[in-house]
Amino acid sequence: MYRCVLKGVEKLHQYEELIKVFLPKGEYEIWSESPEETGSDAEADDDDSLFLANFDGDRDRLRRSLYESLARYTGKRPRWGTLTGIRPVKLAGEIYDSCGSMEDVENILSDRYLVDESKVRLTVETLRYQRQIIGRPPEKSVSVYIGIPFCPTRCLYCSFTSNQVSDDEVERYLEALYREIDYCGENLRRRGLSIESMYIGGGTPTSLDESQLEKLLDRIEASFGLKGIGEFTVEAGRPDTFTEKKLKIIKEAGAGRISINPQTMKQETLDLIGRRHTVEDTVRAFELAKRVGIDCINTDLIAGLPGENAADFRDSLERIWSLGADNITLHTLAVKRGSGLKELDQEYNYKNEELCTEMLDDARLFLTGKGYRPYYLYRQKHTSGNTENLGFCRADSVSIYNVRIMEEAQSILALGAGGISKVYFPEENRLERVANVSNYQIYIDRIDEMIERKEKEFWR
Repeated sequence: MYRCVLKGVEKLHQYEELIKVFLPKGEYEIWSESPEETGSDAEADDDDSLFLANFDGDRDRLRRSLYESLARYTGKRPRWGTLTGIRPVKLAGEIYDSCGSMEDVENILSDRYLVDESKVRLTVETLRYQRQIIGRPPEKSVSVYIGIPFCPTRCLYCSFTSNQVSDDEVERYLEALYREIDYCGENLRRRGLSIESMYIGGGTPTSLDESQLEKLLDRIEASFGLKGIGEFTVEAGRPDTFTEKKLKIIKEAGAGRISINPQTMKQETLDLIGRRHTVEDTVRAFELAKRVGIDCINTDLIAGLPGENAADFRDSLERIWSLGADNITLHTLAVKRGSGLKELDQEYNYKNEELCTEMLDDARLFLTGKGYRPYYLYRQKHTSGNTENLGFCRADSVSIYNVRIMEEAQSILALGAGGISKVYFPEENRLERVANVSNYQIYIDRIDEMIERKEKEFWR
């Protein structure tokens, strides 16, 4: 049992996240004072199992000391060092804006945060490419997210807002969503704000039938006006929801980017994780998208899915590359509260650490060798191997929305159930969140309240 005593620390959870990178719950204890001071009869087994610190106000120094103690105890040195946040590129950007030197960024990530050299290079390379290709957000611009919280089935690892419902329920949801769309479009025009990027996500937006999808996109165009928009993405996601008519509707609405997300090209895994589509459906989806003339296709793959080895992941990657994906996003499986996999195996994310690292390292070498470049990066809690999610693009086909959502230097207007709007205050470089409820039925019943929240908290 690893015992951590942090005297003078009020918010222990800020440091517990670092401990959880090394150890699962049940294998450590964290105290704000020593057992002797609390009257406990607990004793450390040996000196290596006890970390005792008196907080002197320097959080980074405390994290470094804790990291080194955990590294000695476990024999592991996670490559992201003391960083537990999900946006390392944002941190690097803030350091660069402050000091003006990429060399300083590298030194600070390495010395202050103990980030491994390979991750330092990756972070700096990603930041430099983002700044080169799309720069900073235009003044008086926002990005818009619209959520469709429905899927054909629920995946084993999923913790997102996704539901399997009747057509009548979908219609009820869309009617409420149209009210929020109309309201937000009017307020954008009144305040002279432009839309830099729009992303329709979910769930699976293409789980809507053709008529519903066309009506939704028509309503978006009527309310927002999409001429001059920098990027318009529809997350098609599930290959089994594709039809040529749906793709033509998306194309005619002006969306130039879609996602086709099989997660793997191994049929046995698809069956295991609850995906209803086949590998052949994915191939057909690419063929349809190419035939219709979609400008940019993104594909998501997940490293660390149950039962897969490094050869399986490499095979999926090579097949997706051969199909002509313009963007390829590599995720590491994150087992979160609320997912079916978490219920089956509480400690799944602590397993296969070396395997997931091998999968992602090999994939980066393969993709860079094929002319792709990493353009956005983020991390999640509870990922196998404490790794990262990394988006690659070729021919500079960077997703503006993906960069902006991680950069957090622009207001994000989020509509629909589960949407979390973010108001950006540039003078203070901070965000305030304005959340819609995640349950789609409650969203329908309380749509007036969702609109009122934006009225009071988003438009400032």
